[in-house]
Amino acid sequence: MEQTSRSMQRFARRCAVVVVMAAGSSGFAGVARAQDVPDRSSAVEVRKQYLLDLDTLQSKFLALAEAIPAEKYSWRPAPGVRSVGEVFMHVASEYYVYAPMAFGAARSTVIAKGQPAMDAFEKMSTKDDVLKHLKEGFAYAQSAVNGVEPAALVGSRKLFGGNYTIIETSLGMAADMHEHLGQLIAYARMNGIKPPWSK
Repeated sequence: MEQTSRSMQRFARRCAVVVVMAAGSSGFAGVARAQDVPDRSSAVEVRKQYLLDLDTLQSKFLALAEAIPAEKYSWRPAPGVRSVGEVFMHVASEYYVYAPMAFGAARSTVIAKGQPAMDAFEKMSTKDDVLKHLKEGFAYAQSAVNGVEPAALVGSRKLFGGNYTIIETSLGMAADMHEHLGQLIAYARMNGIKPPWSK
C-alpha cells in the first residue's frame, strides 16, 4: 500500500511539472485557450509520462494476477460487485478501448462496441483469460498510444460528451487505473494474499 501511495505521489509530481510546462513561459498569468494547452512538445511529454506510469501499473497488475490463485478469481466482496477476475478484465478492457481513445487512437476490435459486449468480455474472467488479455491489451494500448502523431496530441478532443486536452484525459485514465489497482490490492489482502512488491 505504501509503495502504491509513493508511486501515485511521483506520478502527480510529474504531471504537475508537465502542466507547468504546458502553460508556457508566461506561467498562469492569463487564461490559456483550449487549443493552446498543451503545445506539441508538452503533449509528447505528457504521453511519455503516461506510458511510463502505465508500464508501472501493468507490472503490478500482472504480479497480482499471478499471485492470486485461480480459485479466488470468482471471489467478490459482495453480491453485484465485480469479482477478482472481472476487475482484472475491466482493466484489460480499458487497455483495449479507453486508453487508446483518450489519446485519439482507435479502440481495439477485440471488444465489440456497446455495453453488452463489454459486459460479456469482463465475464470471461478465469486466470488464463486475465493473463492473456492483460498482456495483449497492454501491448495494444502501448502501440496505439505511441502511434498517435504528435500533432494530433495538441489542443482538445471530444470524448464522452466533453472536450478534453491530453492532460485531462491522461490524468483521468491514470487515476482510474490506480483506483483499480487499489481495489485489487484490497481484494488480495481480504483473501490473505500479500502483493508481491509489498515489504
